[in-house]
Amino acid sequence: MAVTVAPRFKAVMLIDDNEIDNLINQKMIEASTLSENIYVHTGAKSAIEFLRNIEKLGAAGHSILPQIIFLDIDMPLMDGFQFLDEFEKFRVETKNICNIVMLTSSINPQDVNKSKKYNYVKKYINKPLTQDTLEKIKF
Repeated sequence: MAVTVAPRFKAVMLIDDNEIDNLINQKMIEASTLSENIYVHTGAKSAIEFLRNIEKLGAAGHSILPQIIFLDIDMPLMDGFQFLDEFEKFRVETKNICNIVMLTSSINPQDVNKSKKYNYVKKYINKPLTQDTLEKIKF
């Protein structure tokens, strides 16, 4: 008899302009026991707007906020660091719930160092997500 393992998080969010990367990462998360819900955004601006709308719900929105946000750096219109600057404007409660993981193909040491300046960025991971990487994510 198969044992069902409950997801570790209620919701996670993928933010990446590359739809194929989003699909692969979404499938990896679905195959794991990481999350019950996956929100997928192909742009940082739409993700910010989504989070703002949840924040407007007040305490009722806390249960649907993503506990992990996987964020790409190199995106058009608003890159990952611009997203982080906008994210800084959210309420403390929102920032305490949402843990950001930089999920990027960038191996530039400047990007790694810059991401460390944001205290709500918890990890820096190179694409693609793997089951091993997902198993090691703990907050």
